[in-house]
Amino acid sequence: MPKLTIDGREVEVEAGTTILQAAEVLGIEIPRFCYHERLAIAGNCRMCLVEVEKMPKPVASCAMPVGEGMVVKTTTPTVRKARQGVMEFLLINHPLDCPICDQGGECDLQDQAMAYGADRSRYHEHKRAVVDKDFGPLIKTFMTRCIQCTRCVRFITEVAGVPELGAVGRGEHMEITTYVGKAVSSELSGNLIDLCPVGALTNRPASYTYRAWELKKTESIDTMDALGSAIRIDARGNEVIRVLPRINDDINEEWLSDRSRFACDGLKRQRLDRCYVRRDGRLQPVSWTEALGAVAARLKGVAGSRVAAIAGDQTDCETLTAAKDLMASLGSANLDCRQDGAKLEAGVRASYLFNTTIAGIEQADAVLIVGSNPRKEAAVLNARLRKRWLAGGFKAALVGPQADLAFKHEWLGDSPAVLAEIAAGRHPFFGVLKGAPWPMIILGQGALAREDGAAVLGLARKLAEAAGVVKDGWNGFNVLHTAAARVGGLDLAFVPGQGGRDVAGIVDGAAKGEVEVVFLLGADEVDMKGLGNAFVVYLGSHGDAGAHRADVVLPGAAYTEKSATFVNTEGRVQRTQLAVFPPGEAKEDWKVLRALSDVLGKPLAYDTPRQLRDRMATLNRVFATLDAVSPATWGAFGAEGAVADKPFLPAIDNFYMTDPISRASKTMAECSGAFGPGCGCNHKKTGTHG
Repeated sequence: MPKLTIDGREVEVEAGTTILQAAEVLGIEIPRFCYHERLAIAGNCRMCLVEVEKMPKPVASCAMPVGEGMVVKTTTPTVRKARQGVMEFLLINHPLDCPICDQGGECDLQDQAMAYGADRSRYHEHKRAVVDKDFGPLIKTFMTRCIQCTRCVRFITEVAGVPELGAVGRGEHMEITTYVGKAVSSELSGNLIDLCPVGALTNRPASYTYRAWELKKTESIDTMDALGSAIRIDARGNEVIRVLPRINDDINEEWLSDRSRFACDGLKRQRLDRCYVRRDGRLQPVSWTEALGAVAARLKGVAGSRVAAIAGDQTDCETLTAAKDLMASLGSANLDCRQDGAKLEAGVRASYLFNTTIAGIEQADAVLIVGSNPRKEAAVLNARLRKRWLAGGFKAALVGPQADLAFKHEWLGDSPAVLAEIAAGRHPFFGVLKGAPWPMIILGQGALAREDGAAVLGLARKLAEAAGVVKDGWNGFNVLHTAAARVGGLDLAFVPGQGGRDVAGIVDGAAKGEVEVVFLLGADEVDMKGLGNAFVVYLGSHGDAGAHRADVVLPGAAYTEKSATFVNTEGRVQRTQLAVFPPGEAKEDWKVLRALSDVLGKPLAYDTPRQLRDRMATLNRVFATLDAVSPATWGAFGAEGAVADKPFLPAIDNFYMTDPISRASKTMAECSGAFGPGCGCNHKKTGTHG
């Protein structure tokens, strides 16, 4: 490991480390525009110039590897003059847009100009103007501001795997543009806004609506998919203006999917802000007392076996616990958190977790993806798979609908028979898994949400055991969830009890009149027409399908409006934070159920969040610790039997609309029109539609 001296301080770093990285180890900040630690080195902005002894001129510290005995100086007059010269060149053509630029207050160029900018210009020529480009409904472009750092080009090519941006022209005429004049179609395109060090790429849906210093910032987690990405919610008053990623190397690094980032405008549309009761065929607004009284009146005299509850994909664990206890007090075992009908079991935790962990993907050297398109179902996780593939020595294969995953893989077909062949050792890819030191299987909801899903799960377990996917120190068996509430629901055993009905059984029972009362906890993907004449109580945040079908509507809170617990796909217990208050008369969902239990004369045994979370920890000890992943014990799960000769189908048809919030979002509607199913465009290569 070479030793070098920077500004009189000695440091020892690994070979191949750059001067800029070595300076960061010492806490010495070197200005930069083009350099980013998660992207390839470009070395084209020259802002990071430093002096190195025995070298005739300043060098770019981001691109210069350290050497033994090297002596570096970062604050000499020569260095300062060089950086001032670079800044002067950058500002030759940069417009004076700061008073109206959305990047104002968060702009790297502004910050560095304060340190290295001059108080006057020596140039009298006209500034260059560049025509703005169409990057789609998410990114607003002001290409005259562009300083050609190429961060956007490198991200979209390296991380997203959709090489649709590049530079044309040379010198003063160089421009960043899309190659074929179409919108950027990656599911991670919003990260370009964060990467841009100036105001060339900004948030189109929120353009000209905020200034950075006006926003209240709240650190939270994302619930738009099952990853639990670290996010920051920026709000003004009681309105969420934007959602940004936070750095979390264990989960999302510093990236965020477009749905998680831009669907936030759906939080203010189609909201339920008061109670409703259906009278004479129409929903009429009522008070909380009347609404809870109507539910209690309908439940009076109804046997527990004729009452059921279905949890939606964004239901928090506090609400699941309260609902489970309430249903138990009513004598009902008809409850289910598997809204899509996935044949997952609550008994063996390893059977429904992403056991490798998201960060553990980088250790794997072979993967078999079954019934999943991770690019749609978990775009940030897919970027991690691509990152591992770029590192080399990574073999991937897909059994399921053919898709562009943004990394090289072998498509083996879409029939479960292929999985059966691999499990039996009759397929060449069995040898790939068997011979890999760290093999991995990713089982998607498209393989589990079928009538024979339990048999597919059992088949995948047999393959994992036969191919050495599960062994001492390594568990490569992974289930990729699409719903933020799913793992928490299984951890709390929010599944049918003895003699209870699952989702299909509840819907069938309601159609036959055997189930009289159905509670929908934010569940909007259930067959509403199949509920027959059942009395439906909907508790949720948006006026989606469930609220339209309901006989009583109880307004709840969205994930940005409560401190609530979720468990991500790898089994990590996380908690959202209240950023804004629920609208109108809406309440936190568990508090509604607690109030209902009083009206029913069966009060739940907790009144505060702490008491409720103690109850959750009693049900499952994983809830006693936040933000930790514990290895799950392996065991027998799944079912024996043949699998049907039906192809695996996609779990998500439209990436941009998967839940009530994104369906209420105007921005997601525009994205769906531009990239989604039926858009009339050929985007099959980008995997952005079903």
